[in-house]
Amino acid sequence: MKRLVVIVWLALLAAHLGPATSRAAESEFESFLNHFDYEVREEMKIDSKGLLPLLAKRKAVLVDVRFREEVAAWSTGFGLKIPLNELPMRIKELPRDLVIVAACPHKDRSAIAMAYLRSKGYDARYLTDGLIGLAELLRGDRAKDFMEEIDQARTKKP
Repeated sequence: MKRLVVIVWLALLAAHLGPATSRAAESEFESFLNHFDYEVREEMKIDSKGLLPLLAKRKAVLVDVRFREEVAAWSTGFGLKIPLNELPMRIKELPRDLVIVAACPHKDRSAIAMAYLRSKGYDARYLTDGLIGLAELLRGDRAKDFMEEIDQARTKKP
């Protein structure tokens, strides 16, 4: 089902952008699919427990791909906010030297974002337990400790 959603999304995007861009987008995605194996399948996933240390060490960036209204209603105090439908236009905002972890409440949109980003050569993953799982993990003292780690990482020189 996830693969079907990704293929349909990329086909619609390619159709919207025109024939020349359509062929290029198809080629990039076909390349991604041609190299898809069990190792890639494992590498494209990360859960909240695996994400937090990477964020604290500044080795990854979280990208919230929800709609603007969802982010306005509730969001994290860290990471980038780039709605999925704006990702192609804003892709240059993403660092190439960090792991990009796409997130949404569950994982449908983040899986699409991950596939798109991987087809563009990014080291991208999707958050398997979603933002809901991340929020559950970052409760109480854990949230305080994590934000302190993030602040310390920001003040350290790379």
